[in-house]
Amino acid sequence: MTQGDQRPAVRTESHDPEFPEAFLTFMRTGWRDEPLDVQRRPEAGHHARRRAALSEAFPGETLVIPTGSQKVRANDTWFPFRPGSDFAYLTGDHDPDGVLVLRPGGGGHDAVLYTRARTSRESDEFFRSRDGELWVGRRQSHAEKSTELGIETADLADLDAALAACAPGRTRVLRGLDQGVDHAVRPYEPERAGARDRELATVISEAKLVKDEWEIAQLQDAVDATVRGFEDVARVLPADRGVSERLIEGVFGLRARHDGNHVGYGSIVCAGANATTLCWKHHTGATVPGELLLMDMGVENRHLYTADVTRTVPVSGTFTPLQRQVYDIVYAAQRAGIDLIKPGVRFAEVSEVCMRTLAEGLAALGVLPVSVDEAMDSNSTIHRRWTLHDFGHLLGIDVHDCASARPEKYRDGELGEGYVLTVEPGLYFQPDDDLVPAELRGLGIRIEDDILVTAGGAVNLSAGLPSSADDVETWLAVQREAGPRLP
Repeated sequence: MTQGDQRPAVRTESHDPEFPEAFLTFMRTGWRDEPLDVQRRPEAGHHARRRAALSEAFPGETLVIPTGSQKVRANDTWFPFRPGSDFAYLTGDHDPDGVLVLRPGGGGHDAVLYTRARTSRESDEFFRSRDGELWVGRRQSHAEKSTELGIETADLADLDAALAACAPGRTRVLRGLDQGVDHAVRPYEPERAGARDRELATVISEAKLVKDEWEIAQLQDAVDATVRGFEDVARVLPADRGVSERLIEGVFGLRARHDGNHVGYGSIVCAGANATTLCWKHHTGATVPGELLLMDMGVENRHLYTADVTRTVPVSGTFTPLQRQVYDIVYAAQRAGIDLIKPGVRFAEVSEVCMRTLAEGLAALGVLPVSVDEAMDSNSTIHRRWTLHDFGHLLGIDVHDCASARPEKYRDGELGEGYVLTVEPGLYFQPDDDLVPAELRGLGIRIEDDILVTAGGAVNLSAGLPSSADDVETWLAVQREAGPRLP
């Protein structure tokens, strides 16, 4: 393994000409190299405290956390790089190929960020390689990156030697992000294949459960941009004719790229019956006046924290009586869940109140074939035919944050102050479901908000986007009256 083995030192295009030596010699000379004026980032202290907490969890052990590399999109083109969430959480670095190594030392750990070196402007890579600075822009030097992030940096070329010196029994690796790193440090305790490494992932996930003030501000920033994105969409959504789901996806995507880093996940835009497919992303449909439009979308901000918000709106501007009846059931379920949230409440309790409200609504619609209590029984859960998913999930630097946390700290545990989670109940009546009345078939409704758990209860970070049926109709009318806007 070497990072260099994973990709050539000089990646040139297959359609590049063979340059004569005279040109190559000419290109290697005459360049002025000026240092960047970089300052320590304000958030660097947050990352340092996170590294310190991780150090305390694993005294005397070496910890290796990669970010990963670019992924091929097609042939010799690449997807935009998005850093590994845990790596970014601990370093703030957004460049590909980096590896954070925490080595025991000084009563704790010494943190070193292994990252790509700048290439000399006298080398061919500078102007010929697709990794060269004339292709991708000025890279930071190690000193510049160290200043900005507040962490020691080293050349990625030295990583192999550093990993070779790691004792397997005292080294843990965050695996699955960098094949070269995975191969360089073999998992220890083969009888528990990778258990020690999974403990590293678990500790990092559980550290992310409680958001500090800076993280909450980032999430609010992402939510506020998301609200603007929904407003942008409403302003180009005609009431009297159809538009493609891809137009809506693109309009929101413009806001995400302008106000943030990108969308936090693939936007889910569902016109009409497509809303009964939970993660519909083909976006081959179009809105139809009289039908509903479900949009599950979130902006990822420039520090990679993401919102996750869903609204279901009537394309024509007003809900039909049946649409409103189903919408009000989902809204009541969401309100019941949000109202229950406070520190010490169990995830299961929030799920119970949301699901029971939905089951009662299904009974009122004449859909539920058994009593509400029987449907809610753990040996039955018949109501889930139409609810499909649970009430929500944790949110943060990942849209499904803290995924490696132990069940007793997450799904089987209690909410804590500083947790951020979604509450997103829904009802979905499939077009081919013969067990529901024909008028319900093809109807899908979900409402989702991003909730901060505080000592005083729930704070709705996405309250800027109305969610009751009346307020949604009013909001849609106001946005349409305002008309399209540039970001």
